[in-house]
Amino acid sequence: MFVNIKRLSSPVSVVAQLWGLSYLVSRGSYMDPDVLFRVVDVSGVLANGLIGATLARALGYDIIGFLTLGIVTALGGGMIRDSLLGIGFPVALTDPWYLAGAIGASVLAYLIPLDGRWARRALSVADVLALGCWSATGASKGLAAGLAPIPSIFLGVITATAGGLLRDVIVHRTPAIFGSNPLYATFSIIAAGIMTVFQSHGSYELGMALAILVCLVFGLAARRFNWVLPVRAMDLSRPIRRHGTKIKNLRLRSQRKLSKSESHSVKSSHSEPHSSAS
Repeated sequence: MFVNIKRLSSPVSVVAQLWGLSYLVSRGSYMDPDVLFRVVDVSGVLANGLIGATLARALGYDIIGFLTLGIVTALGGGMIRDSLLGIGFPVALTDPWYLAGAIGASVLAYLIPLDGRWARRALSVADVLALGCWSATGASKGLAAGLAPIPSIFLGVITATAGGLLRDVIVHRTPAIFGSNPLYATFSIIAAGIMTVFQSHGSYELGMALAILVCLVFGLAARRFNWVLPVRAMDLSRPIRRHGTKIKNLRLRSQRKLSKSESHSVKSSHSEPHSSAS
């Protein structure tokens, strides 16, 4: 099975193509899973490098700003993950494709403005593909290093989202994953969880494919229909406070009635001797 690039013009066709690839991966036929995942991984580096550098263009940065935002966005999460694991040099420094891809994407965004409709769509598709791949990769590396499932999921989320978070902090902008934006980190948690479950049961390839597929389908849907988490924090103590206020008001009313009755009884006791003397 080969991917027909000309048919990847809509999210539906992308989903169909990737579903076919995930089926082949799960059956272990026609295609080396490592090749597929590496293609998705490197394409995610390129896409995030372009996304970071595109922000540099919007902010009017020079070429150093392009390179900084592009490299941080594309490689920041993976480098933090590898540094936390402490099992050697970060992959971004040992595999030439990663650093070269991030630099190349940054230079491309510096030379060519990528603000067209189809360019934005292509970057969105590559971004959600990388979200699933990086979330699953981080969780997989955590499990391989001997970590428990929850820390492994945490590593997966860091791998997928820390680069964009660092990019936003550098430009003094509230990180996009903190709210009021389409769901992103939520799907990273789900993808990392899927990978953790499947790898724990010996199904690495199927877990990786499903993680990528879930992020692709729901990530594109979240951007299309603007799915967001509630931006207001919940206040479960509010009913209790209301109940406490009602009790306080009842106490004040009862105290007022009691004070009125006492003052009335005092007045009546003072008026009784005058009436008897008359």
